[in-house]
Amino acid sequence: MAMHPVFSQSLRAHVSAVYLGLASYSNVHTDVFSFTNNQASLTKAKVAEAGVYSERRFLLKETTVYDAAIVLPSKSGNFGINLVYAGFDDFNESQIGLAYAVSLGSKLDLGAQFNYYGYRIPGYANANTVDFEIGAIAHLTNKLNAGFHVYNPVGGQFFKSNEKLTAVYKFGFGYDVSDVFYASAEIVKEENFPSSINAGLQYRFEKQLFARVGIVSATSTPYAGVGVAWDDFRIDISCSFHPQLGISPGLLFIVNFGKENNE
Repeated sequence: MAMHPVFSQSLRAHVSAVYLGLASYSNVHTDVFSFTNNQASLTKAKVAEAGVYSERRFLLKETTVYDAAIVLPSKSGNFGINLVYAGFDDFNESQIGLAYAVSLGSKLDLGAQFNYYGYRIPGYANANTVDFEIGAIAHLTNKLNAGFHVYNPVGGQFFKSNEKLTAVYKFGFGYDVSDVFYASAEIVKEENFPSSINAGLQYRFEKQLFARVGIVSATSTPYAGVGVAWDDFRIDISCSFHPQLGISPGLLFIVNFGKENNE
């Protein structure tokens, strides 16, 4: 019987994360989920937004992921809330995060997020921890942005065990080729794991219709999705494919509370 290596993925880096955060380094294509990849992208929000996403990872009910995000702009900076749940009754993970971002002039945006993360195994173990992440995005030109993101650089020690969340470092860039076409790539290095390159493209066919495609090199996982927007609403259907574990379909719904996000 042939054996194949399989890379596990934690809640904070689930399969959908790359699809949801693809536009974080864009000036014109960001949405409510962009800050979950780099909190500095929160500065692009002009109106309040809310979104929910569900992914049936590898078509298994037990590995379903639910992700919700809210963005709240203010005159003193923008705020974001992120809620994530993954798993089933016998094993599940959850995280709640509070993010904040501010622009330091026209060339640099900074953001940070504090998370309360925990996992639960009934009858065996429950553990929780607090961690944080920071991000920065530099606007090199009107179309080209570059930035970095660090998850859990220190801390992340569980309160009831000797376990510790790993640190994750990312460097990425995004290029707004035009108002309808965007390209992005980032290098991701997780502690004790090989580096990965996440790359993707987004193209808007019409004002109400766009598509995304990309790949995660560490697991040779391609992904794609299409989105339809009308009035203040948007729906995406996405799917990724793992060479050994199969497909992971996802469904996303976003609502915004202002006309600026429709432009």
